[in-house]
Amino acid sequence: MTQKNRDSFQSKFGFILACVGSAVGMGNIWMFPYRVAECGGAAFLIPYIIFVVVLGVAGVAGEMAFGRAMQSGPLGAFKKATETRGSKVGGVVGLIPTLASLALAIGYSVVVGWIIKYMVGSFSGSAFTANSGEYFGALCGNFGSLPWHMIGLAVCFLFMILGIGKGIEKMNKVIMPIFFCLFIVLAIRVAFLDGAAAGYVYMFKPEWSQLMNPKTWAYALGQAFFSLSLAGSGTLVYGSYLSKKENVISCAKNVAIFDTTAAILAALVIIPSVFAFGLDMSAGPGLMFITMPNVFQMMPFGQLFMIVFFVAVFFAGITSLVNLFESPVEALQTKFGLSRKASVAIIAAVGVIVGVMIENGDVVSTWMDVVSIYIVPIGALLAAIMFFWVCPKGFAQEQVSMGRPKKVGKFYYVLTKYVFVILTFAVIVLGIAYGGIG
Repeated sequence: MTQKNRDSFQSKFGFILACVGSAVGMGNIWMFPYRVAECGGAAFLIPYIIFVVVLGVAGVAGEMAFGRAMQSGPLGAFKKATETRGSKVGGVVGLIPTLASLALAIGYSVVVGWIIKYMVGSFSGSAFTANSGEYFGALCGNFGSLPWHMIGLAVCFLFMILGIGKGIEKMNKVIMPIFFCLFIVLAIRVAFLDGAAAGYVYMFKPEWSQLMNPKTWAYALGQAFFSLSLAGSGTLVYGSYLSKKENVISCAKNVAIFDTTAAILAALVIIPSVFAFGLDMSAGPGLMFITMPNVFQMMPFGQLFMIVFFVAVFFAGITSLVNLFESPVEALQTKFGLSRKASVAIIAAVGVIVGVMIENGDVVSTWMDVVSIYIVPIGALLAAIMFFWVCPKGFAQEQVSMGRPKKVGKFYYVLTKYVFVILTFAVIVLGIAYGGIG
């Protein structure tokens, strides 16, 4: 695929919504509310917002600018970076974030299958009337969600075949505004539940002592890092389709704002509703697939709001899944000059074959933990090193400044080359130490 016929986003707004779609996912919906509840309520929001600002300005903007500068995803971008030093090793190193993105997408596609099953079951009533524990247990057993898994992949790849501007951008322009509207509707409904006030108190009353707990800062860093979709792959490859006229820092700021808004909206729906019915906050899929269905079963007009919830969750899941698969698809196009349809078909075949092999819920959980804890942060660190250390001095600042009325100064150089790289390395170390912090 040559540079002149490379697909691109048709508008800054479309690009931002696509990046928001990639960032807003299951971590916002099932993990963020749990972290807020676990780590001191509003006290957790202080380090979280600090890290969102730093990682957004440095990491998200950096990955966007890196992809745009090299007109390629990680495979080509890393190769071009090391070529400035007389080496082509970057072409091999770039496989790490590319394959990590593919592996995470394969695991994520199984979860999207679960969501589709619950969404359809919400409309039919089967998910609403069933015992939520038994319903989820049957679904995540061996091949329990296979048809729904395949439907999720089909929807994902259908959008991807249409391309960047006509497929991914248009999809996110429709889906993401609806996602936010649906969660606003849910948040308003939850506010009128008896007992919801206790959830708001739990969420917004800060336990200042938690700020002295290193785990609070570690979990805030991990949540911000993974929520912003920093992996050296998805944001980087979307950046490669961005016009050089656009201001990447402005784009990154909007992505951070919308992503944080989505996480807080999810918390405003989940925490008060769980408290209203005296249920337990729990991390992981159980919160979304067992606890929340129990909430809807006890809520007036619960089936209607269950439908709204799982439609919104499906939108969050499918936009993230498209982004995860885009990195390996783009790699095939760039490396071998394949058409987009051929590249999507190859990745689809891999996704189906490997996805079927890990259909079991326990296997999927282990698969995604290994990839997200040990491999994804390494991809982000490598991208940062390539852009801020391997590329010639001043190159990163020049590329980030492109499209801005004023060039970034020395502060940005320090923030990216040292602070961001150190924080990314910390995510790897803390993830290993705590068994996952995102």
